[in-house]
Amino acid sequence: MKKLLASAAVILLALPTSVFAHRLDEYLEATILSVEHDHVEGSMRLVPGVAVSAPVIASIDTNGDGVLSEAERQTYAKRVVSDLVLSVDGQPLTLRLVSADSPSIEQMKQGMGEIHLYFAADLPAGNVNRRIVFENHHQSGIAVYLVNTIVPRDRNIQITGQNRNENQSFYELNLVQQHGGTRRTLWPNLSGFAGAFRLGARHISEGTDHLMFLLALLLPAPFIAHGGRWGVRAGGRRSLLRILRIVTAFTVGHSLTLALATLRFVTLPSRLVEVLIAVSILVSAMHAIRPLFPGREAVFAAFFGLIHGLAFATALSNLGFGGWYRIISLLGFNLGIETMQLTVVAAALPSLLILSSTRSYSVLRISGALFAGLAAVGWILERLLNLHSAIDIVVNSVACHALLIAVALFGISLFCWFASAFSTPKGTAQSTLEPPRSISKRVLSFADRAD
Repeated sequence: MKKLLASAAVILLALPTSVFAHRLDEYLEATILSVEHDHVEGSMRLVPGVAVSAPVIASIDTNGDGVLSEAERQTYAKRVVSDLVLSVDGQPLTLRLVSADSPSIEQMKQGMGEIHLYFAADLPAGNVNRRIVFENHHQSGIAVYLVNTIVPRDRNIQITGQNRNENQSFYELNLVQQHGGTRRTLWPNLSGFAGAFRLGARHISEGTDHLMFLLALLLPAPFIAHGGRWGVRAGGRRSLLRILRIVTAFTVGHSLTLALATLRFVTLPSRLVEVLIAVSILVSAMHAIRPLFPGREAVFAAFFGLIHGLAFATALSNLGFGGWYRIISLLGFNLGIETMQLTVVAAALPSLLILSSTRSYSVLRISGALFAGLAAVGWILERLLNLHSAIDIVVNSVACHALLIAVALFGISLFCWFASAFSTPKGTAQSTLEPPRSISKRVLSFADRAD
């Protein structure tokens, strides 16, 4: 089992540096848990950055002689384990240190040293539905945490959900454990569905590339291509129908491959999938500037939705759900994705429709497309050539203020619409002296006139 845990740790942490690279001023503490029928085992990999190596070394080399004795290594390992909390169904478990090894002081000073330790705890008998909680409080001032669970080898144990706090110092694992010699069918329950739903909603909310593809594709939806340009407004009702077709096509596409990949009927290399997702964003951004496939946006959304669904499936498959829980988690995960996706579209839709009736909309369409296109180019280079860039930092910084941006955009759209309405020249169908009616009536009015 120790070899298995070590292998899992290597798989998790020896990924490309663009994914798990830690800063020099952080103490990376990654934990891999393994649940067996009567015990829990854990493997930890602790990697101090150069800037924080001094306090870590001082906490190990207690006599300050510049040499880490075996007694000092063991004492520090026990201190780490004492800072861990593991419980099952609210009952604390006693952790015992199995083994530990530490690098030399010089290696840690260079940021190359890795401390490895293994711990275990007995798992008492309990109910079929179980809740395991793991907390890591070691060096919380300088530490960054990672935690995951490998897929149980015991087929009587099925993972039904996982939850983490923001910095992963708290980790909750929900599972079903059948007892006795006869293995019974593991039927789904609402806790597994709810956990998968939350995971799907969080995945799409944090998946800025997925939302950027959809929003970039929606930017030109209120217009009809004419003469190789976006110049004729489609009208309110037609715009709504086009947006509905695009969102529905994307949903159908990614739902299909999400199901097929989760059930292991389809698979593609993850790097290829990530590159194709970035390509889809670039193409949709180019289309928002100049029409590339006017009138066929739904077909394009469905096609690349198939690719995005494979990325969704990767996030779900890594949880190790099996049996009926794979089905129920698939439904919950997909529903979470759709709920968050529709929430984002619904939040952006009023601004798109209102602002598209003004001349200012071209500014939003082109600037939004340029931002998405530049982000896509950065992601393509990053994912295809392993070139490091700051694109994730920039995009995530913008995404962190999504609510504020949405509110500001709505306010700007109302301002531009009123300014446009009151600047209508005399003699047109709508007099500039007419007092403004309710927003809903005005929206219907300009939508009907445009149609």
